Formats: sequence, C-alpha cells, structure tokens
Amino acid sequence: MSDTVANSPGISVVVPVFDEVESLEELYQGITTACSHLGRGHEIVFINDGSRDGSDRKLDELAARDSRVQVIHFRRNFGKSPALAAAFERVRGEVVLTLDADLQDDPAMIPDFVERIDAGADLVSGWKKRRHDPIGKTLPSKVFNFIVRKLSGIPLKDFNCGFKAYRIECIRELSVYGGFHRFLPVLAGSKGFRIEQLVVNHRPRKHGVSKFGVKRFFDGILDLLTVLLVTKYRTRPLHFFGVPGMLLSGAGVGLLIYLSVLWFLGQSIGTRPLLTLGVLLTIMGLQFVCFGLLGELLVRTTVAPREIYSIREHDHANVAASRPVAARKSAPAAVAHDPETVTSEDEPRPDPAAETRQDIPIVGPEDVRPKSSL
Repeated sequence: MSDTVANSPGISVVVPVFDEVESLEELYQGITTACSHLGRGHEIVFINDGSRDGSDRKLDELAARDSRVQVIHFRRNFGKSPALAAAFERVRGEVVLTLDADLQDDPAMIPDFVERIDAGADLVSGWKKRRHDPIGKTLPSKVFNFIVRKLSGIPLKDFNCGFKAYRIECIRELSVYGGFHRFLPVLAGSKGFRIEQLVVNHRPRKHGVSKFGVKRFFDGILDLLTVLLVTKYRTRPLHFFGVPGMLLSGAGVGLLIYLSVLWFLGQSIGTRPLLTLGVLLTIMGLQFVCFGLLGELLVRTTVAPREIYSIREHDHANVAASRPVAARKSAPAAVAHDPETVTSEDEPRPDPAAETRQDIPIVGPEDVRPKSSL
C-alpha cells in the first residue's frame, strides 16, 4: 500500500471497546478482509473505554502490527457516546462506519454500507431484523424504538443498532455526548441529511457478557426528551415552554373568572379550594412563559448561525453567473464570500441503486415532520 493511500484513507471504521479482549483478533481480521475488497485505503480506530480485561494490551499489539490501526485509551469507562465523539474528531476517511466489538455485527457487510453511501445516502443505519438476543433485551428495545419513531418522526426500525455508516460531512455536524449515540439518526434527520436503513446479519454473542441493563432503557427515554428539545426547540424555547404555560394559565384564569361570577352573585369564595387552584395554575403558567422568554434571550446570545442550518452544496459559479455584468465588474474580489449569496439545493441526489433496494425505506428531509409538543 502506498504512503498516499495510507495517509488518506477512504474508509474509517470506528469500534468502541469495553472488556472484549477475546473478540478483538477475529474482529480485526474481519474488518481488514471486508475493507480490502473495497479497493480503497482504510483505517481502524479502536477506543478502549476503560477496559480491565487486557483489551488495552491486545489493541496496542494490533496497532504495532498494522499502521492502519489507531488506538485511543480512555482513563476510565466514560460510555459509548464519549468514545464515538473522541473517534469522530480523529477520523480521516470520507466514509465512517461504526460497529460494536462483540462480534454480533458482521464486518462482512461493510461493503454494503459503503455502497449505500456512494449511492447518495448521508447516513445508513443497520436494522437487526432477526436478533439473537434474549427477550429481556429485545422486548425493551422494541418498545424503545417504537417510542423514538413516534416522537421523532424518523421511521427507522432500529435506533439501537451500533452498525452504521456516515458520510464525513454528516459526522462533522453531529454533536455526540451523554447518551446521544442512540439518536444520531434523529440528529442527522433534523439537519436534513438523507437517512436509509439496511438489514444486517446479527450474530449470537461468542465471548463476554452483554452490557445491557434495565437502567439503559430509562436512560434512553430521558436522553430522547433531551434530543427532542435540542433538535426541535433549541432555537425557539418559548414554543416549548409557552404552550404548557398558556394551557396552565388559561385553566387558572378560567377558574378565577368562574369564581368571580359566583362572588358577584353573593356567594363566598374565600374558603373554596378552587380559588387556591386557580391562583396556583395562573402563577405556574406565567413561570413557564418566563422560562421560555429567558431561553429566547440565551438563544439570542449563545447559538451560532451555523448551528441552525446545514448546507449541502454551495455553487460559486452559478452565483457569479446570475449577477449582472456591471455588478460583477464593480464588485470587489471578496464578494464571492458574501453570506447572502450562499445557496442550497433542496432536490434529492439521484440514487442509481434505488431499484435494488425498494424494500428499504428512505428517510428524507420531507419525512421529518414536526410533532406536537410533549
């Protein structure tokens, strides 16, 4: 392999590792074999997420044997989202793939994911249609995926699948922290990236034990609420807090009006519980509205313009050609960088592989419809 290809890999494979020493050699061989069939350079980025079973020594051995292997060692176990964030900052490939280290994701499917990206997708998410896991793991996952589908508007079947492929432009615009690794398709969909899903070959676990627990299900629900807030309401917090605020205040004012009518009719209202409830609801509603207004002030001062849009293409030639000749002659050289001339194409890219995968739903920006507030 030439130095040029080695220094500029076309494919980056990201693998978070936590106590999977027995799987690493077979996983490395599988990834290397799959990537060699693509005819382009590749790199493998392993993130040792505080392993205590000797995974760190095995990963260092792989890096010593193969210059295409990078290893990132965390000081302790930080979780999957920080592991992916650390790797995404360092990847160099035009296509980035992620998969788990437990051998349940089949590396032989890497070319299938790359083919979808080459055909026009920005993110391809795996779907473990036939899972080899106990019901204690599959049932909560189905419930979780159903909730995410309904609330986010992204019709993927399996958000939890770690086997995904991304275009590098998509990676650069995603912020991964907390438990957001489960919701990268939701974050990408909110920016208008084109999302597809691919049925993957899910295999039984050979070594080690599953890290899944009941706590992860509830953590995922809380993270989902956070994702909905930062994707749909980050730049309009008053819409998030204002709706419940208006409903509460409306109910409180309605009760107070009703009690006022009774008071004018001569009835005593000073000891009625409805008076306390009406005042309480009115005050709570006003507080929600105030929270929304404070949020609007924070958005005004903290959110950068690049965080509220995503540019797929900027055609300098077309912008220059559309201007009058006199304007082009008199305009200074720097006018090509005027932000007012930025254009963005909304039409989807042609998809030459569409006929071979009509059974796979495609999610485009038009499919991400706003839902009602929680």
